[in-house]
Amino acid sequence: QVQLVESGGGSVQAGGSLRLSCIASGPTFSTYVMGWFRQAPGKEREFVATISRSGVTTYYSDSMKGRFTISRDNAKNTVSLQMNSVEPEDTAVYYCAAKRYAARLIITNKNEYDYWGQGTQVTVSS
Repeated sequence: QVQLVESGGGSVQAGGSLRLSCIASGPTFSTYVMGWFRQAPGKEREFVATISRSGVTTYYSDSMKGRFTISRDNAKNTVSLQMNSVEPEDTAVYYCAAKRYAARLIITNKNEYDYWGQGTQVTVSS
């Protein structure tokens, strides 16, 4: 079992940047497909970005494409989300997730992930 801990959330003004990190426990981090999701108050948890085990393949939600960048460092057991040009609509709790034994390179469906972090709050003010 892997444990995920997010960090880096906070308050930022619209147009600013924020970098989220997620560190995973255990020696098998490179075997997990990783993803970032977010959940705003009163809304369902939605997909943000995903990255393959090697880090070569990434995929983003259309509304984040060009603004957010997902990356991973398998040597440090971390996955990061660089958020640029943030908007008030990006305000949410952000979660990282891990999928073991994935049959595909990347996964966008939250129901397919096995492990979740506790989340980190991002608040964007206008």
